[in-house]
Amino acid sequence: MTEKRLVLAIDQGTTGSAALLVDRELRVLAHAKREFPQRYPQPGWVEHDPEEIWQSVLAAVRAVFERSGRSARDVAAIGITNQRETTVLWERDGGRPVHPAIVWQCRRTAEICAQLKQEGLEREFRDRTGLVLDPYFSGTKVRWLLEHLRGLRPRAEAGEIAFGTIDSFLLWRLTGGRVHGTDVSNASRTLLLNLHTLDWDPDLCCYLGVPLDVLPQVLDSSAVLGATRGVDGLPDDIPIGALVGDQQAALFGQAAFDAGQAKCTYGTGAFLLLNTGDRPMPSTHGLLTTVAWRIQGRATYALEGSSFIAGAAVQWLRDELKVIERSAEVEALARTVPDAGGCVFVPALAGLGAPHWDPAARGAVLGISRGTHRGHLARAVLDGIAFQIVDLVRATEADARRTLPDLRVDGGATANDLLLQRQADLLGVPVLRPKMAETTSLGAALLAGLAVGVWSDLAALREAVAVERTFRPELGAAERERELARWRSAVAAVRTMSRGAEGAR
Repeated sequence: MTEKRLVLAIDQGTTGSAALLVDRELRVLAHAKREFPQRYPQPGWVEHDPEEIWQSVLAAVRAVFERSGRSARDVAAIGITNQRETTVLWERDGGRPVHPAIVWQCRRTAEICAQLKQEGLEREFRDRTGLVLDPYFSGTKVRWLLEHLRGLRPRAEAGEIAFGTIDSFLLWRLTGGRVHGTDVSNASRTLLLNLHTLDWDPDLCCYLGVPLDVLPQVLDSSAVLGATRGVDGLPDDIPIGALVGDQQAALFGQAAFDAGQAKCTYGTGAFLLLNTGDRPMPSTHGLLTTVAWRIQGRATYALEGSSFIAGAAVQWLRDELKVIERSAEVEALARTVPDAGGCVFVPALAGLGAPHWDPAARGAVLGISRGTHRGHLARAVLDGIAFQIVDLVRATEADARRTLPDLRVDGGATANDLLLQRQADLLGVPVLRPKMAETTSLGAALLAGLAVGVWSDLAALREAVAVERTFRPELGAAERERELARWRSAVAAVRTMSRGAEGAR
């Protein structure tokens, strides 16, 4: 076991970068976050400046050491977790990004996805990668960049350009350009990784026009992957002990190490992951098959369902409708009424994700009457978030052929007790909220600490991750089914309206 007792986690997210410093006893010594700008160059496009991401990471790291009073020289390892499908290309000589990062939310590659489907390749991508052909994933973003930036493809084919998701970009920067790598969890979100070989698939790369020379090495999620070199605010030679996608990190941070255990993270969107063990499980119910993590060469897989809008629905109430001034006010407003007054909110503000995968769907509030007011709308928004998760859980249970005994939850929206009680009521199983709110960062820290011996094994970690509160179902089965039937009718109506609007155009 290493003598150094501290582990630093870097959590690079969609709207900001966070740093978490913990000790061997999993005490949080400091936590800091730095936001950076979002860029929307045209409708449906979302970009980040990679340099602003890097500076936000450095600022968050500096802040945790200032707040904790601890020295970076006492850090045993660094773990990195990240927004997953966001795509960066940079020059190997000097590390300069050649274009803004294309964010996972960006829809600019919809035509590429449609073309691949027309070529009859959807089933092949699904069978090999576990993913659907959707602009969400990285591979079509790389193709778009290579097709639209003049002179970039010849440079890529000559080995001058490196591709990476954000974990790769940060690993490159932290190691002074010495390591170009990614872990299997992030690689499994690119449409380029074969789930069965856990390596880049030459055929899929060919279909997408991605040269193999731009791709990073596929690494374990927990291992000594490199060491710091020339980073402002950090001494050289701190081991980089983990790379892991944010949703997989949250699954690990919830100590969901065993097949059959699941978590849901409520952030901008909501992401449900079920640990399926050591074999990839294909989905027939609209979910994704993905790699959870790989430790000492042994991979763990997961089924994933994603809802594009969760906390973003509350932000919509706040920013666009001006119903509330601060997001935290939504719970108190929703508690002013006993229920949503017959209203059903379908949060398809950016299309419907799993299990529907309907990008044309648009949000709606159904069942409005003359008596509907702000409280009913706030309640309907919270219910709509919870209803979406029920759809994901039921699809997961159908694929896995097992019923979840409970659901572990994390993310900013889980501070809302009413939302979690409604989630338990609509699911009919207990909902478990952990003591440590920064579950994603914690997962990266745990994986990094494992790599260097801060913690000896999973058993030691299982005991350390504690539940703060359990929300138990209070709704009867008959009433639960009536509410779910109203939700299903509302979703069907929204999808029918969206198809009509598409046809009219």
